[in-house]
Amino acid sequence: MVTFRPWVVCCLVLAAVTCLGLICLCVVSLVAERCPGGGFRRAAVSADSRLCSEVGRSMLQQGGSAVDGAIAALLCTSVVNPQSMGLGGGSIITIRNKTGAVKVYNFRETVPRSFKTNLLNDCPKTFAMSTGTQWIGVPGELRGYEAVHRQFGKLPWAKLFEPTIELARVGITMPAFLSKLLNHSFVSGHVENSSLCKIFCNKNKTVLREGDLLRFPKLAETMEVIAKQGADAFYTGKIGQDLIRDIKDAGGTLEMEDLKTFQVKVEDAWTVSLGSTRMHIPPPPAGGALLAFILKLMKDFTMTPNSSDVHQKIQMYHHYIEAAKFANGQKTSISDPDFNNKKSAHHLIDPSFIEHIRGMISSDRTHDYNYYSNAKPTADHFGTTHVSVLDEDGLAVSATSTINQIFGGTIYSPRTGIILNNELSDFCWRADKLRAGEQPPSSMTPIIAESKSGGLLVMGGSGGSMITSAVALAMMNRLWLGMDLKDAIAAPIVFVDSRNIVHFERNFEESVIKGLKARGHKVGNWTLFFNVVNAVEMEDGCIAAVSDTRKIGHSAGY
Repeated sequence: MVTFRPWVVCCLVLAAVTCLGLICLCVVSLVAERCPGGGFRRAAVSADSRLCSEVGRSMLQQGGSAVDGAIAALLCTSVVNPQSMGLGGGSIITIRNKTGAVKVYNFRETVPRSFKTNLLNDCPKTFAMSTGTQWIGVPGELRGYEAVHRQFGKLPWAKLFEPTIELARVGITMPAFLSKLLNHSFVSGHVENSSLCKIFCNKNKTVLREGDLLRFPKLAETMEVIAKQGADAFYTGKIGQDLIRDIKDAGGTLEMEDLKTFQVKVEDAWTVSLGSTRMHIPPPPAGGALLAFILKLMKDFTMTPNSSDVHQKIQMYHHYIEAAKFANGQKTSISDPDFNNKKSAHHLIDPSFIEHIRGMISSDRTHDYNYYSNAKPTADHFGTTHVSVLDEDGLAVSATSTINQIFGGTIYSPRTGIILNNELSDFCWRADKLRAGEQPPSSMTPIIAESKSGGLLVMGGSGGSMITSAVALAMMNRLWLGMDLKDAIAAPIVFVDSRNIVHFERNFEESVIKGLKARGHKVGNWTLFFNVVNAVEMEDGCIAAVSDTRKIGHSAGY
C-alpha cells in the first residue's frame, strides 16, 4: 500500500483544483465566444461573395484594420464580380472611427477635361446600356484606397493585393452568379460583341459558362506593379500611360492630366435622426439624402412589428410606395455641390419639408406622375457592389464601389487588364450640361447607424437604381418591423421605377399586391431584381454579418 505525506496530498489536491479551474475557465471562454445565430464576437466582413468576405477576414486576422479588410475584399470582388466594380471605377466609403467621428471619402469618377460636347444627346430614350468610350469618367478607385489606407491602414499596402493577384493569375472557376449573369440573353450579346470577349469568352467567341476557368493575367501584372509602386503607378506612371493609350485607341478622350489631377473628397457625414437611431449618410452627389428622405417620411406612419394583418401591410407598403414616388421626384436635387451651388439636397432632411410631403401622401389612393414631380423621369440602371466591415477596435467601414452599369461601358484595356466605367451616363436626364471635374449624381448610399443603446449597424447596397429601395426597406424591416438582420435583408422588395411604375420581387405577398393595385398603383413586370444589401451589426457584444443571397453572397468573421 502506497502512502503519501500530508504535504504531497495537499499539492495533489491543489493541482487538481487548479486544473479543474482552468478547464472551467476554458469552457466559459468558449461559451463567451459564441453568439446566437452564428454571430461573431470580434470582427466581420460582408462582401458579395464568400471568397471575398474570407479574403477581407484574413486581413483582419493578420492584424489589419477594417479599412485593410474592405480594400482587400473590394480588390477580390473586381475578379469575382468584375461586372460590378474594379480599378477602372470609383467608390464612396463611410468610415466611423473609434471615437465615433464619421467621415465620407468620395472618390467616384469625374468628368474628364475633354469630352463630347453634346454627350447628353446620346442618352438612351429607353432602358439600355450606355456603351462606348464617350461615357468613361476619370477613375478614382486607387486614389481612394490610398487615402483611406494612409489614414487607417495597419497592414502594408502590398499585402492587401496579394490574394487577388494570385486569383487573377491562376484563375478561378467561373463564379455561380457571374456565370448566371453572363449567360442571360440580355448580357451575353452585350459582352460577346465587345472587347470584353477577350476575357469572358471561350475559343468559340461565346461567353464562359459555369465550370470554365476565368483568368485575368494582365490585371494580375497590373496589380503587382501597383502593389509595389503604389497608386502613383496608375495616376502618374506606366500603368496610367498604358491605360490612356488603350482608351485613345478605342476612340476615347481621357488624358494623363485627368489622372494626375484626380482628388479624393473628404467630408463629414450628414447625420439624421430616426427616432432612437442616428444614421450617418454620405452627402450629395451620393444618394444618402434620398434614403433619409424616405425613412424620415416613413418613421411617423404606423408600422406594426411582425404583423400578419394584410390590411396593415397594404397600408404600410402604400405609404412606402408614395414616399418612393416623391423621392423619384427629388432626384434632380442630387448633384455635385462644388458645381451646383444653387442646388441643395438639405431640404430632403429638413423636418418642415418632410412634414409638408407627408401631408401630401393620401392614405387610400395614388396620383399621376406630375403630382410628384415636374421633371422628366430619370434613367434606371443596374450595377455596383458593397462591402461592410467592423474590426476588433471598433472601426466601421461601409464601402460602395462601382464601374456603374453592368461591365461599365464594355471597354477593356488590353495593356492593363482593366475594365472601364461608363459613369458619365449617370448625368442622363439629371443634368443639363457637363463640366470637367464634376462628379455625377448617384444612388450609392453606404451608411452607418447608431442606436441609443450602443448598437452599430453598417449597411449599404448595390443594384443601381434599386439601391435606395433595397436599403430603405432593409432598414425599415430591421429598425421598425422587428426582423433580425438576415430576414430584414432577405424579404422581397417593392421597387418603384423612374416612371413610378411599381414592381414586386418574386415571392412578394400576392394579397398585398392585389390591395395595392386596388389603390391605383400601376404595376409592372420587372424580372431583373439586382437589389443586394450587405451589412454587419454589433449589438450586445455580438456581431451579426449578412451577405445578400441574391448575389450568392456569404459573410465571414471570427
